[in-house]
Amino acid sequence: MKLHELKPNPGSTHSKKRKGRGPGSGLGKTSGRGHKGQNARSGGGTRPGFEGGQTPLFRRIPKRGFSNAMFKTVYATINVSDLNKFEDGTDVTPTLLKEVGLVKNERDGIKVLGNGKLEKKLNVTAHKFSKSATEKIEKLGGTTKEEVI
Repeated sequence: MKLHELKPNPGSTHSKKRKGRGPGSGLGKTSGRGHKGQNARSGGGTRPGFEGGQTPLFRRIPKRGFSNAMFKTVYATINVSDLNKFEDGTDVTPTLLKEVGLVKNERDGIKVLGNGKLEKKLNVTAHKFSKSATEKIEKLGGTTKEEVI
């Protein structure tokens, strides 16, 4: 079997309904929308959850509790393997990471993760480090310094 021989299973595809195509198609004139009314108009219809003016379910249900999601700390992450870009003995700082283009948006801070292999001795300053990242950096004689946000 070759790519050009592939075909959908019989009966699995249907030809498109061509609306507004005169007699014979069964979908001429009003194109299956009926006569007048809200749904016959362009842009007509109601929003999802609309119950014809009755107070919708999402407003009838009591609201309880508190979500802290709005206030959570979101870090821009970078892997240890990405730091191989720098020369031996470089002081890697958040501003340097931004200049080089490894981090686009700093968000609430930069977190260094331990994914990959580090081959250079670096002095890294960031807002957060994972345990494995700290181990890998210090194993090669580098240092890690946590910057307070």
